[in-house]
Amino acid sequence: MILPEPIVLTSGLTAEFEEDRWVPGAIQLLVDGTPQSHVDLRDPSQLFFEYVRRIGHVIDLFRPEGAPISALHLGGGAFTLPRYVEATRPGSRQQIIELEGALVDLVREAAPLPRRASIRVRRGDAREVLGKLPEGMRGAMDLVVVDIFAGDRTPAHVSSTEFYELIRPLLAPAGVVVVNVTDGSGQAFTRGQTATLASLFPTVAAIAEPQVLKGRRFGNVVLLASGETDGSPSPDARADDLDWLPRLLASGPHPARMLAGRELDEWLRGARPVFDADAAPSPEPPPEVFGRG
Repeated sequence: MILPEPIVLTSGLTAEFEEDRWVPGAIQLLVDGTPQSHVDLRDPSQLFFEYVRRIGHVIDLFRPEGAPISALHLGGGAFTLPRYVEATRPGSRQQIIELEGALVDLVREAAPLPRRASIRVRRGDAREVLGKLPEGMRGAMDLVVVDIFAGDRTPAHVSSTEFYELIRPLLAPAGVVVVNVTDGSGQAFTRGQTATLASLFPTVAAIAEPQVLKGRRFGNVVLLASGETDGSPSPDARADDLDWLPRLLASGPHPARMLAGRELDEWLRGARPVFDADAAPSPEPPPEVFGRG
């Protein structure tokens, strides 16, 4: 397999692809040595990273099997999840917002998107582009995936209430927002993100490996948010109103724990929504997480 040469992004970080030695036909995107995306070119329905598999199960369960959806992906990576949606829900209409235009070109060279796929890529900062999307996208998105990283950290300006308020009007009825968060000891960043979503949506849940949720290990937490989007969340709406959530937990990867309803409320005790004025980037992973130690 011949892969393109590494490139330097506008951030100064280096992006490159490498072959997966253990999965024939699969490649991995690295940004400054941090694994960002994994793509099985032979079968895009196969997902590798644990948190991506959890998001994949959301995609499997939140609408009838195989039915096409409208999806917006904030943060492109190697377009792993858009490829997954196309493979499992053919006919879906998708858009990707990716800051790094050079990365988009690199991905298209290393792993071109299926020609039949209805996937549009918009280049630019996610928050800026969200404010300029066509009026026809309002109330039309079944799924919005937020997976935005600059290297190995989520920038502050895409972690605030003001940012998520740009997403809320885009959701279709019963639409779902899925957010990938990375955090470690104490889970302060994740709890802030969850409290922010809970201030905007009546239905919120968090799922991850138990030791990660307890703040004993650095890792990914997948946050889900849904419900009425008129700005008036019902206090009676609970996460278990979504009957597919128990199946999501059972789908793995295991071990897994999901926080919802009263258990989530207890976990969030003392956490407050994040606003632009106090937003901060996600914590930097410990060196050993990606073998940099």
